[in-house]
Amino acid sequence: MYILGIESSCDETSASVVSMGDGERKILSNIVASQIETHRLYGGVVPEIASRAHIEAISKITYEALDTAGVTLSDIGCIAVTSHPGLIGALLVGVNFAKSLAFAHGIPLVPVNHVKAHVAAAYLEYPSLEPPFTALVVSGGHTSIYEVSDYTTFREIGGTRDDAAGEAFDKIGRVIGMPYPAGAAMDKLAYEGNSEAFKLPSPAMQGDNLDFSFSGLKTAALNIINSQRQKGEEPNAADLTASYTKVIVDALVKKMNIAIEKSNTERLVLAGGVAANSHIRTALEQLCKKKKVEFCRPSLSLCSDNAAMVAAAGYFEYLRGNFANTSLNASALDED
Repeated sequence: MYILGIESSCDETSASVVSMGDGERKILSNIVASQIETHRLYGGVVPEIASRAHIEAISKITYEALDTAGVTLSDIGCIAVTSHPGLIGALLVGVNFAKSLAFAHGIPLVPVNHVKAHVAAAYLEYPSLEPPFTALVVSGGHTSIYEVSDYTTFREIGGTRDDAAGEAFDKIGRVIGMPYPAGAAMDKLAYEGNSEAFKLPSPAMQGDNLDFSFSGLKTAALNIINSQRQKGEEPNAADLTASYTKVIVDALVKKMNIAIEKSNTERLVLAGGVAANSHIRTALEQLCKKKKVEFCRPSLSLCSDNAAMVAAAGYFEYLRGNFANTSLNASALDED
């Protein structure tokens, strides 16, 4: 079965054709139109600009995805579109385009939760992967731990009470002068610094819970930067980045250690844009080896927002009969 996926939840417009079913999980095309260079001018995503860029790109890349896959709309068995959560204006572009395409051609339409789609990227990387498992989604908007009991049923068992890890990286990266998005640059720079140079508070909430709070960590790092700048100095960027990265990685490992013990899971799936961070990937891989738990993480190209993961998640929503009609609307909230 061929599924056409459409993604427009933030600053990447993407369309993909994926072949699913009968043991096959294959990406036939995965076209992404990035807006990074545009938003870099402003140090972050500007929602109105993102929405307009989606409008300009979405039709072109959809037909490019079909051509690259060597299929036509008449071959598509289902259209899957990210409907929530995300930037509302950006989501509306993808939802309205997908609705028009689906109902004009008589193709079933399924709405997809963006967070579930990130987890579904692992199915494309690991063809034999199936629930149940524990998932950690780390992105610009989410730092959440889920029990995944089947392909469409998630139960959040832990998460951030304020900001997300990705936002925490971008905020401090921007303050110390790194171009948007700061995550990749901070990942690289952290290897050059002393991770013990600065004492920073852990974003892992105290107690036998699975929750995080990144606001205090950000404030502490900002205080260090501002204090030194008031003296006419600059903090050592490599040392601060290394210390900042280490405290985030240690917090994720601490909570995932608890999650593994509580759930008695046999596999851990890491997903989301921040799942591309090499320090996080290495630390969680080591934890899983210690706990004798299978560690599944998508390749770097499938960590960032893309439509292949949406198509994969959409396939399982299709099997469950979660179809949408012309009343489908977008939502900025994670309503599942």
